[in-house]
Amino acid sequence: MAAALDGITVLDLSQGAAGPTCAMYLGDLGADVVKVEPPGGEWGRGLGPPFVEGVAAAFLGMNRAKRSIVVDLKRDGGAGVLLRMAERCDVVLESFRPGVADRLGVGYDAMSEHNPRVVYCAISAFGQVGSWRSRPGVDGIAQAMSGIMSVTGTADGPPVKVGTPAADMAGGVFATQAILAALFARERTGLGQRADVSLLESLLAFQVVPLSMYLASGHQPERLGSAAAYAAPNEAFATADGHVMVAAYTPKRWPALCRVLGRPDLATDPRFDTNEKRVRERPALNRVLGPLFETRTTDEWIAELEQADILCGPLLSYEQLVAEPHLSEEQSLVTVAHPAVGEVTAPGCPSRLSRDERRPSRPPPPIPGEHTREVLGEFGFDQREIDELAALGVVAPLEALT
Repeated sequence: MAAALDGITVLDLSQGAAGPTCAMYLGDLGADVVKVEPPGGEWGRGLGPPFVEGVAAAFLGMNRAKRSIVVDLKRDGGAGVLLRMAERCDVVLESFRPGVADRLGVGYDAMSEHNPRVVYCAISAFGQVGSWRSRPGVDGIAQAMSGIMSVTGTADGPPVKVGTPAADMAGGVFATQAILAALFARERTGLGQRADVSLLESLLAFQVVPLSMYLASGHQPERLGSAAAYAAPNEAFATADGHVMVAAYTPKRWPALCRVLGRPDLATDPRFDTNEKRVRERPALNRVLGPLFETRTTDEWIAELEQADILCGPLLSYEQLVAEPHLSEEQSLVTVAHPAVGEVTAPGCPSRLSRDERRPSRPPPPIPGEHTREVLGEFGFDQREIDELAALGVVAPLEALT
């Protein structure tokens, strides 16, 4: 059965994390993704340690389902190669600072002039307009300036980054959404369009709950560690051998938790008998609940809580997580064979379409320039042209890099 995006060709000029992640998801859904790299490969190949045979593990995790060509956009003729390719592409993706793509000759206006049907997605730190437009930024800067670090951490500690590159991952997902929406609109209008996605606004959307609470109340949310600002108990509690996450804040599950804990009186305690009161009295509530959870192991609590239909889960390390059978049963992790580093395992595409077969055997992360001759040939360049472009340093087939 054909994949959802079979027949869609993506020209991916992005580097780092947000753009490459977006392009990988499009590839997982069946698109033919051509990764355009500068001489030496994109800078994301150096995101480490750890490295696997000299290639960053992070890069390997974000770049399957692509073919690589090397094009030097700083040389005369580089932009011409991509503009010629754009005539046969459906999507162009880039992550330059605003204005850079235009200066290089591969901005939306130039691309759409060659192909009015092209969907052009630009990912930037702060967007294409506004006073922060020209500021350089990466995930950590976006996290700091988006407010998310101000609500992450514990009350007695400093603000901290989210433990994953949240801005990049959110930006990649929202860019994927924007591209798919623009492709759908093209089915009606016959025309492509430009999509702009910023890491900052992606994190604002990521924070819709706490930010909406602030906009309504004017009160800066507190840093609550693992707790939710709008519900209690809804956080991790220390056990005799680890931690258990418990969400028992509804009118049905709060009394059930009290019974499991051997304290049914807490359900009607006037300090804690509604979720609103428990949120306001969270420190007092935790002084009561904390010692109770410490009396048993995580597994013992999970068994009792699940029997009482209370939402709960253990806090798993990566080592514990990847050993869980559920991940293999759901094909949550995929393994591809890489010609230089061997087998590469990474999280798979989280989207599941009932009429679209999951394809864990998508192509592995490419070597820089691995597919330059193959791809350019498919786009109408003959071997003489490719040789001439290679001699001028405009493109670099794999044999020129080794």
